Amino acid sequence: MIDERIIVAGFGGQGVMMIGKLLAHSGMMENRNVSWLPSYGPEMRGGTANCNVIISENIIGAPVVTKASCVIAMNLPSLDKFEKDVNAGGRLLMNSSLIDRKSTRDDVNVLEIPVNDIANRQGSLKVANVVMLGAYIALSHVVKEETIFEAIKEVLGKSKRHLLDINIKALNEGMKFASAA
Repeated sequence: MIDERIIVAGFGGQGVMMIGKLLAHSGMMENRNVSWLPSYGPEMRGGTANCNVIISENIIGAPVVTKASCVIAMNLPSLDKFEKDVNAGGRLLMNSSLIDRKSTRDDVNVLEIPVNDIANRQGSLKVANVVMLGAYIALSHVVKEETIFEAIKEVLGKSKRHLLDINIKALNEGMKFASAA
C-alpha cells in the first residue's frame, strides 16, 4: 500500500517546488490521494524553500509532514533542518554536490547523489532537481515511470516544450544513478 510522506528542501531556485508539484501531479494521474504544501523563506530565489508532499491510498487528514518516509535535501541547511524528520527505516536523499557531510543517522537508508554534477553533464544545472526526482522515483516506485514522464510533459506545458528533452534525460540519469547504487 502506498503512503509516502516526503519533505523536499533546498534554497529558492533549486526547483524544490517543482519536485513536489511533479510528485503530486503524478499521484493524481494515478488516482491517489495527494497533497502538496509549499513553504518559502522571506526571499524566494536564494532563500529557504521546502514542500511537504503526501501520496497515499488513504485519506489525507492534514497536509503537514512531521515524520517523513523520505527527506530530499538539496543543500546543507536543509539536511541540518530536516534530517531528524525521517522515520526510522525511511530514505534520506542528499545532494552530495552541495552537502559536504555524512548523515548522522544510522537508522535510515541514505543515498548521496551528486545531482549538480549529473545535471551539468546533461547540459544545465537547472535540471538538478529532476535528477533528484528520478533517483527518488527509482528507489520508491511511488508512481510508475511512465506517469512521471507524462507529468513532466503536462507540467512543462507548450510554453516550455523546448525543455522537455533535457528534463527527460535528467530524469533518466537520476533513475540510472539510484538503480546502480
